[in-house]
Amino acid sequence: MKYFSLNNKNHFVSFQQAVIQGLAPDNSLYFPEKLTKLPKDFFDTIENLSNHEIGFEVIKQFVGDEIPENELNKILKETLFFDFPLIKVEEDIFSLELFHGPTMAFKDVGARFMSRCLAYFNRNNDVKNTVLVATSGDTGGAVASGFLGVKGIDIVILYPSGKVSDIQERQLTTLGNNITALEVDGVFDDCQDIVKKAFLDQDLKHKNLTSANSINIARWLPQMFYFFFAYKALKKFNKPLIISCPSGNFGNICAGIIAKKIGLPISHFVASTNSNDTVPRFLVDGKYQSKPSIATISNAMDVGNPSNFIRIQELYNNDLSEFEKDFSSYSFSDEETLFEMQNIYVNTGYISEPHGAIGYLGLKKEMPNHAECIGVFLETAHPIKFLDVVQPALKITLDIPKQIESVLGKQKKSIKISNYEDFKLFLLK
Repeated sequence: MKYFSLNNKNHFVSFQQAVIQGLAPDNSLYFPEKLTKLPKDFFDTIENLSNHEIGFEVIKQFVGDEIPENELNKILKETLFFDFPLIKVEEDIFSLELFHGPTMAFKDVGARFMSRCLAYFNRNNDVKNTVLVATSGDTGGAVASGFLGVKGIDIVILYPSGKVSDIQERQLTTLGNNITALEVDGVFDDCQDIVKKAFLDQDLKHKNLTSANSINIARWLPQMFYFFFAYKALKKFNKPLIISCPSGNFGNICAGIIAKKIGLPISHFVASTNSNDTVPRFLVDGKYQSKPSIATISNAMDVGNPSNFIRIQELYNNDLSEFEKDFSSYSFSDEETLFEMQNIYVNTGYISEPHGAIGYLGLKKEMPNHAECIGVFLETAHPIKFLDVVQPALKITLDIPKQIESVLGKQKKSIKISNYEDFKLFLLK
């Protein structure tokens, strides 16, 4: 499998090169050269396969022969070692819980898969990679956990000061070892811009920079697995599936669309956003106009210029009419989110956090357009990560899971920076 730059379709690299580089030299994202549909018998017998067997069949075309099958199977077993339960919330509506991993966020899968791919590529050399991560919430903690202690890799996490939850901040600032957290005076988009600028800086070339955001193919593509797991669980109902993804940087839903393109029978996708409504506005008039991100209670989605949307446009050849057949997008306010969290809890007893509640809202808005369907919304993080919102909204006290207990007593360590010059100075030191 080769990957090309979305800004230069004559620039091709291997899977290994794309993982190690993160971004193309022209600062664009990499995209797979071709997508091969999975065979019919895979879907006919999917309910008999384990999650890691499904993962192997799904990802192998994207890795090719660059990682031997036995090593790829090992990576997948170390990545997919926890559950992805599908919880019935109400008739024909299910929550796909993606938060049962080490840091209780959906990004655990991509972070662990990428870290182990890099470890494999570095197994016989002394090359040191510096992995840059911009986070609006959960990415930082997942990457910190997934890469902790991995040979030859230093992790530098940039997060917006005061705009992540206390537990999210502890997960990315308390591990030490090869993990460094930079607290940025700004918003997520500022963090992401710093990371992208660093890749073009020739003074930093010797640092062997790569990214562990969903701009990196090894962080992005494994998120396809979730959609196959949902199909496996719901296949018995023999109804069309609509899947609603809480969307910030649009990596998760983009992976879902890739899954559809290689044969997964998903009828429709909903990109559910908070007040950062760049994509819902795009669907109105076909004009993509980013704007500065707005702080909300669903902070992991506070992205004004979602990087992965360019990949989604590529998947539909920039044809808005084709795009709209498979895809809808809706924006919801904090007030609507809080109301729906309370409504879900009162009516069903299910505890959702702000991101999942937005996914539910988008799903409910779209389902009337599709007769006899089953709806799935993604719960991307455990409610405990947003206890300052969830507990007062639902008037409950949440139990602390063991994954979270382990960081609560640790001391935060971060370095404050204000701009790119501060960041560059830190790296050069």
